[in-house]
Amino acid sequence: MIAKFFFLILLVGCATHQSIVERPLNLIRSGQVEEALRILAPLAAEESRDQLVYLMEYGTALHIAGRYADSNKVFLTADKLTDEVDYYSVSRIAAATLTSQEVLQYKGESYEKLLINSYLALNYLMLGDSDGALVEVRRINDKIKKFRADGRKDYEQSPLASYLSALIWESDQKYDDAYIDFKRTFQIDPSNPLLPFDLLRSSKLAHRVDDYTQLKKQFPQETEEADWYDKRMGTVTLILEQGWGPRKHFSRQNASFPVLIPERSLTATAKMKVSRVGAYATSGFGTSAEAKSPGVFTANARQIYDVERVAIATLDADYKYLVARKVGSFVAKEVVAEQIRQKDELLGFIARIAMHASDRADLRQWASLPQTIQIASLRVPAGDYLVSAEGLTGYGNPGHSLDEMAPRPVKVQAGRTSFINWRALH
Repeated sequence: MIAKFFFLILLVGCATHQSIVERPLNLIRSGQVEEALRILAPLAAEESRDQLVYLMEYGTALHIAGRYADSNKVFLTADKLTDEVDYYSVSRIAAATLTSQEVLQYKGESYEKLLINSYLALNYLMLGDSDGALVEVRRINDKIKKFRADGRKDYEQSPLASYLSALIWESDQKYDDAYIDFKRTFQIDPSNPLLPFDLLRSSKLAHRVDDYTQLKKQFPQETEEADWYDKRMGTVTLILEQGWGPRKHFSRQNASFPVLIPERSLTATAKMKVSRVGAYATSGFGTSAEAKSPGVFTANARQIYDVERVAIATLDADYKYLVARKVGSFVAKEVVAEQIRQKDELLGFIARIAMHASDRADLRQWASLPQTIQIASLRVPAGDYLVSAEGLTGYGNPGHSLDEMAPRPVKVQAGRTSFINWRALH
């Protein structure tokens, strides 16, 4: 029993999750995604208390690499695992009380569980499988209902999930379902700058006359455009994953508590350019020639989900629990050390020092998530286009950002939405 106890203490003393993922994340930043995948693959395949978090990291890296089908295989495994590890055994809880939370299975935060399905839906969209994306939408809605029943906070209910589901419903021309999810998103996060347009458009397309009339009064500053309802036109939507979410570190005041520190990003947002095939032959953004060129359209991305804010809010909300657990853990360690001391004074002294030394913060998290998720949308006539994007700084200036999405061919169909996904890594 004592040997097992000291083994747990040695186990806690191993490398942290942050130190293990540091190299693959840096490789992804530098464009060496395949090398990062070689590091993450065996970690995700190994059955361990950390398997869920490594599956999420691996699935994200595959997503960034554009290997959407492979990414979905990993995220489906992660989604299944969240149900299997949504409990703690009595023995594991006892071990965590005497050592660190790191000995427990990583269960994932509420927002991380929703983001698994959001990434699944994104991958299906990129594969052209709207039915598969809608299955994930239903999974998201089921999880949100459960979270609400559990009394979770609004920020844990993921405005991204409901907004993404609304876009998918709208692309599938299920306008009433789209309106319901746009409305749900507004209830969770009314700060989304795109929602006034979305609510007006979807309520009108869904023939919800009373709601539309009320929304016209609620958003008098919004001007409707004929393009919204022109059945000859389609939509190009860029889903931008910007930067990197905050990373967990040991608190300088007390290493047994974690803190989230934001990561600096050069790219704050992006400009999307949609050019009819043959309308231009060079990249380049913001030129007077571009503005006058027929068949060339631009739009800046707008933020719809702040991963950084949600992650920090989640940790802040858990702080009272963390403090209470630390107090209980301290008392338990003192009791166990005293029991050992009564049999062997030296061993009891060593056990007391070792148990308190092992009590460090749990730094596990989904570290490869972006800082924010943003949307840029344009209504354009049906046809063949090249879609490109350029990263912009916080001042809206190009050039200082290192991120640029090379032109991608897109066929726009009337009444449909063509989705493009891009991760800005700098």
